[in-house]
Amino acid sequence: MMHLPKKLACCLVVASGLIAASANARLPNETVGSTTLPLPDDHRSYMVDFEFNNMVSTRVVVIDPDKQKYLGMIPTGHAAPATLSQDRKTIYTADFFYTRYVRGERTDVLTAWDSQTLSPKWELELSSQRAFTLTERFSLATSADDKFVYIYNFTPSTSVTVIDTTKQEMVNEIAINGCILNYPVGARRFASLCGDGSLQMITLNDDGKEVDRTQTKFFDPNVVKLVERATVVGEIYYFVTTLGEVVPVDLSGDEPEILPRWSLVTREEMAKGWAPGGWQLLAAAPGLNRLYVLMHPDHKPHNWEDPSQIIWEFDLKTGKKIGTLESPSFIWSLSATSDDKPLLLGSNIEGGLEIFDLSTGEHKGTMEGVTKTPTLILNH
Repeated sequence: MMHLPKKLACCLVVASGLIAASANARLPNETVGSTTLPLPDDHRSYMVDFEFNNMVSTRVVVIDPDKQKYLGMIPTGHAAPATLSQDRKTIYTADFFYTRYVRGERTDVLTAWDSQTLSPKWELELSSQRAFTLTERFSLATSADDKFVYIYNFTPSTSVTVIDTTKQEMVNEIAINGCILNYPVGARRFASLCGDGSLQMITLNDDGKEVDRTQTKFFDPNVVKLVERATVVGEIYYFVTTLGEVVPVDLSGDEPEILPRWSLVTREEMAKGWAPGGWQLLAAAPGLNRLYVLMHPDHKPHNWEDPSQIIWEFDLKTGKKIGTLESPSFIWSLSATSDDKPLLLGSNIEGGLEIFDLSTGEHKGTMEGVTKTPTLILNH
């Protein structure tokens, strides 16, 4: 039998008494506070983080790019696309989850998040059809009056689910066989880009039912490699080919109007290897009527989605190049704010954000490490 020194034995008795007393003591409940953000202004930005190494648990990171300040985070499920309401009050995400995290029964929901509290306002359970792809801008979209949310489905047949946000219910699923995405047009229409080179326009009534559909020849897919990740000013969508031809289309009329094409590069620049590249490689600043394009100086046929440090600036009225911006880091996706004093934002390959003042062309700074693998930037 081991005998403890008297002093140590005494200490152990006291300690055991204190532990027993603390076990019976009741600590006050901790109150966790919450923060309410102001209603977003033109420079509230949202970085959609695809998180390549863990796509089952993704997120939307909320930032103030003027103050270069992290504001909060919205947790999303399984590579969820996101879109913003026109009234700036809501962020929508199309999530799905498995009962066993990476396996089990799948549940799909559309979640409406409050842009001030970053908490869910409501969610709607959906059928499991949403396209599971690298997140891009027009896989989830809202109508101009915020009544409808459009969700792109791929099973592999393609369709668009129409959600009435006022009723918080699914009101239609519209087949768009052979076509992809949903480019919103006004309050009751959306377009889809089709594999045969046509542009399909669908018109809805106030109940979300299809009342009209048109098909317009847009490009020749056997000749042109058109990038589906467009940018938009008003109701004019700007697409680009992998070799640098801008292909604009005006969707404001009863039928699409194909506008004159123009080139980002001269023959000399093309010969030197210049061509567009990146993921969300285009951004438009409506307040300046300018287009911004990520450009590669060493274009190769199969690496046009690679990031770049070079951004070319174009006048959308004339199609003329008016400047060059250079990022300290490689950028994969671009976005510009829509006000009269816009910022250009670029998600870099390290998960940070590059910020440019477009009034001066000045690089304002880098927010480092705010995401892991951002694919898209949205702005309220």
